[in-house]
Amino acid sequence: MIHGREGEAHEVMLEIERRVTADGRVKLPPVESRLSLGDPHRLTMGSVARTLLKHYPGRTTLGVVLMASQAFIYNAIFFTYALVLTKFYGVAADRVGLYILPFALGNFLGPLLLGPLFDTLGRKAMIAGTYALAGILLAVTGQLFEWGWLTATTQTVLWTVVFFFASAAASAAYLTVGECFPLEIRALTIALFYAFGTLLGGVGGPWLFGILIEGGGRTDIVYGYFLGAALMIVAALVELRLGVRAECKSLEDVAPPLSSA
Repeated sequence: MIHGREGEAHEVMLEIERRVTADGRVKLPPVESRLSLGDPHRLTMGSVARTLLKHYPGRTTLGVVLMASQAFIYNAIFFTYALVLTKFYGVAADRVGLYILPFALGNFLGPLLLGPLFDTLGRKAMIAGTYALAGILLAVTGQLFEWGWLTATTQTVLWTVVFFFASAAASAAYLTVGECFPLEIRALTIALFYAFGTLLGGVGGPWLFGILIEGGGRTDIVYGYFLGAALMIVAALVELRLGVRAECKSLEDVAPPLSSA
């Protein structure tokens, strides 16, 4: 409809309703909400900038913080993963990949198992909680690593736990920027925030860790872990302050379309 194709939109909705009610067990409630649309919005970079910076500055700040912090923490681990295993734990280079398997499993299970809670417990509680837990656990893991209390196995286990929560947190960053802005610019905002977050966290992170690794000691690397942990905790606080309670709401209620009258 926002592209002026009302007839096709109507047919799409009728098909969805037919599928939902096909077995006769589901009866759809009557439609009560209404939304008036004007002429289709002509999208320009200027209108996108006005929308992000003038109409939704808080959500824009939130999106940047969430995307950048999760990009940084991912690079903080991945950039040093092989180095820590080979240099400090004596793992052969050709066996480093085996330690990635549980790490990948934690990344998969986090969003899978925690995802439904973002709709039941709510966005703010879950996003703030997963970001804060990931940050705290990373700080604890970094400190144990610096003290030399870990082995290659326990280090991997702790990283897996960290990213069980961090992967759900990262997914929530995409969720936030995908649902908190008007329909006409949802896809574009995801691309913009991803690019900007990667610039800050994905480029800045490896650059910083490259400098820290040159020091060669555990303490140098841990400084980077602590910074990543701090960024995640700050992101959790920003979510508590600026987060949007979008659970179980239609996208039009969360952010009216730019073409709405």
